[in-house]
Amino acid sequence: MIPIVLSGGSGTRLWPISRRKFPKQFCEIFNDSLQNLTLKRVAQLGSPVLVTGQDLKTLTEIHIKKSKVSVKQVIYEPKAKNTGPAVLVACQWLKLMGLENESVGFFPADHLIQDEEEFLSAVNLASSVGDSGRLVTLGVRPTYPETGYGYIQKNKKSLQSGSEVFGVVQFHEKPDLEKAKKFLLTQEYLWNAGIFVGKAKTFLQCFEKFQNEMWKVANQLKSDLSNMAEIYEKMPNISLDYAIMEKLNDNELAVVPVDLGWNDVGSWDAVAEHFMALGLNAKGTEVLSTKSEPQHFVFSQTGREVALVDVDNLIVVDTPDTLMIASKGSSQKVREIVDQLNQKKSKLSEDTSSEERPWGHFEILKNTDDFKSKVIQVWAHSQISYQSHAKRAEHWIITKGQGEVVLNDDVIPVKAGSHVFIPMGAKHRIRNNSDKTLEFVEVQLGTYFGEDDIVRYSDDYNRA
Repeated sequence: MIPIVLSGGSGTRLWPISRRKFPKQFCEIFNDSLQNLTLKRVAQLGSPVLVTGQDLKTLTEIHIKKSKVSVKQVIYEPKAKNTGPAVLVACQWLKLMGLENESVGFFPADHLIQDEEEFLSAVNLASSVGDSGRLVTLGVRPTYPETGYGYIQKNKKSLQSGSEVFGVVQFHEKPDLEKAKKFLLTQEYLWNAGIFVGKAKTFLQCFEKFQNEMWKVANQLKSDLSNMAEIYEKMPNISLDYAIMEKLNDNELAVVPVDLGWNDVGSWDAVAEHFMALGLNAKGTEVLSTKSEPQHFVFSQTGREVALVDVDNLIVVDTPDTLMIASKGSSQKVREIVDQLNQKKSKLSEDTSSEERPWGHFEILKNTDDFKSKVIQVWAHSQISYQSHAKRAEHWIITKGQGEVVLNDDVIPVKAGSHVFIPMGAKHRIRNNSDKTLEFVEVQLGTYFGEDDIVRYSDDYNRA
């Protein structure tokens, strides 16, 4: 099988950890990023293909490297157009590679699955059913009346006696609570986990039948993906469910009911449910409480202890630049806060206070009108671009490791305790030529501290 991981998202549902430029699949809430957990899980089925946005290229490459998974291909979408175009383009690329007869599975990058053995067994069963020309979806058996998921209604009888494969009666939109309770009682309704399996050519045939204009556009795709921008400009914004899945009859689509310990991690309530079922707060967060059996959930990135006095049923998320407090059951309303931030054009909905770079990582400590300070880490045998700034000078104080600074072509060896002053307009870079991380504190002084005040003269990552 060729597993295909779909990695998109706007970064709103798990704000403030997740932001538009750092969506939830990259958040390390569960000791690794959700995308890396997904890649490692599906890599047991075959070398995966990843479909993601062009604006997430740097993060994607960093996290693939961290995952140590051998990825067959990364397809970068120039514009987010939902899952329909992503699936179609991935299948068309496989056809161009001569792989249209291969079984494929489409998997969201940002879901949590605890029972990997059951997952692999269910996907393999779905793949065997897909060999006959059907498309197959995995449906999660509901454990409570959830109103935030779509549902799949299965036939009462399996396709074959003793088989855990059923025809699909109908897809259902997210129900209200009363309807969700009825769904739970009948045992005919399953949560739609967004996992679909079948042959690549079967997906293409379904697009040709139900979305012929999309299919014609995809046929113009070049094997080197060089015309992706032109292709996506002509694509509609449509989900795979709307595009083809909901149009298939029960002879064309089947569902495999599963119990996977599945969680779409779609809200802080979902995260809290996972951790509190294990009797834990996240990341070892220390919580001081006056209640002997607190029902709140705390997630902190700051290392600060959190003290809660005579309160219950709270979700507390503490980041270096934002503190969010919500009542349990209300975390879906986080989107309303993000909408308000977007209206104000606040960077708090866009960026986190730390950023990944191909060469390392930095965290903003202080950002004022007078100065900006950062802690910067440069990975072993890596270097930043050779660059200059027109509106700021910089002081670098090395706190860990050793390397060398290139300043206007002069090479200056540095180690913990070294200080280097970078005048405004000077060409400079820092290079870590050791096997350990190099760390330094940067203090910027000038009239403007934006990341766009940079001229690159040479760069290992083709950004010059």
